[in-house]
Amino acid sequence: MTGAQENLIGELEKVIAGKEIGHRAVMLRRVTDLFVMGSGRLSDEQIALFDDVMGCLVEEIEIAARATLGNVLATLADAPPKVVGRLALDDAIDVAGPVLSHCGRVDDTTLVEGAKTKSQEHLLAISRRKTLVESVTDILLERGNQQVVLSTAENLGAAFSEFGYSTLVRRSSSDDYLAACVWSRPEIPRQHLLKLFVDASESVKRELTKKDPGKAGLILEIVAQATNRIQTRTREGSARYAAARAHVSSLHESGKLGEAQLAEFACSEKFDETIVALSMICDLPVDPIERAFTDDRSEQIIVLAKAAGLSWETTKAILLLQAGTNNASTRKFDRHFETFTQLKGETAKKALTFYRMRERAQMPRLN
Repeated sequence: MTGAQENLIGELEKVIAGKEIGHRAVMLRRVTDLFVMGSGRLSDEQIALFDDVMGCLVEEIEIAARATLGNVLATLADAPPKVVGRLALDDAIDVAGPVLSHCGRVDDTTLVEGAKTKSQEHLLAISRRKTLVESVTDILLERGNQQVVLSTAENLGAAFSEFGYSTLVRRSSSDDYLAACVWSRPEIPRQHLLKLFVDASESVKRELTKKDPGKAGLILEIVAQATNRIQTRTREGSARYAAARAHVSSLHESGKLGEAQLAEFACSEKFDETIVALSMICDLPVDPIERAFTDDRSEQIIVLAKAAGLSWETTKAILLLQAGTNNASTRKFDRHFETFTQLKGETAKKALTFYRMRERAQMPRLN
C-alpha cells in the first residue's frame, strides 16, 4: 500500500470507536473508494483487512449507504467476501438485490440461506444470477412465486435436479409461458418433456405451438394425442436414449441383464436404461413402459414388476424413479407394498399377456 493508503487505514480505529453514524458512513465511502482503486492488485491479506474494516463500519449505517456499498462491491471480482455475504442477506432488497444478482463472491451456502429465509424479491434477485447450482434452484422453485419460477426457468445458466425438473413441469401445467420456457431448455431430460405434454392443458399446447414454431409439428401431434409417435420421435432424437439402448441391448444379448442390473439402473436414476431394461425383461415395447412412468398411478409398474418376478426392493427403486419423474409423494409406499404383496404372480402375468396383445394389435412402430 502507498503512504496515503496506510494513513487512511490508520484513521479507522478512531472512526470505528466513535458513536457518530454519519462519520461512519463518510469513512465507509472513503474506504470503499480506496478498495475500488486497488481492486485487482490487492493481496488476500489486504482484502481481508478491508473486509474486517468494512464489516465494522457497515453495522450501523443507514440503508442508502449500505445500498451504495452493495452496488459498488457487486461489480468487483475480488470484493471482500464477508461483507458481501452480509449484504447479500440484508433484509432490505435495495441493499441485497445487486449483490445477489451480480456478485460472483457470494458463495452457494449464502445463496441457499437467502433462498430459504428471505423475501420473494430476494429470491427473484438470486434467480437472475449468471449461474445457479441445483441446491439453489430447488429452493427457488419450491418457495418462489410465479415470477421467481419463470425467471429461474429463463436463466440458461441455471442447473436443475430431478426434483427441480419435475417441479418445473408440475408448475407448467397451468402456465403457458412457463411451459414454453421449460420446453425450450435444451437439456431437459426426456422423461420430464414427456410428462410436460401428458399433463398440459389445451391452452398450454396452443401457446407452445405459437411460441415455438420449429416444434409445431411435434406439438400438433401431441394435440392430436399421438402419444406413441411422440415418444418414438423424442427417443429417435435423443443421443442419451440411443446410448442407453445400445448398452442394455448388449447386456441382454450377453445374458447379463437381470434384476440386479435393473435395480442398479433404477437406484442410479437412469431413466432411459431403466425403461429399456424393464421393456426387455417383460418382453414389452418401450412405449407402454414410458406411459407407465409418466402416469401418476403406480399400479401398472407394480403389475409389470410382479409379472417379471422382481423383489419388492427392486420394485420400490423403480417406483421411486417414477415418483421423481412425476414429482409425486413417496408417502404411499406402505400402500404400494400392500398392493405388491397381495397381487398374485399368475394374475400379474395374465395382465402382462394382455398388455402384449394390446400393443401388438396396434399399428407397428419403432421402439
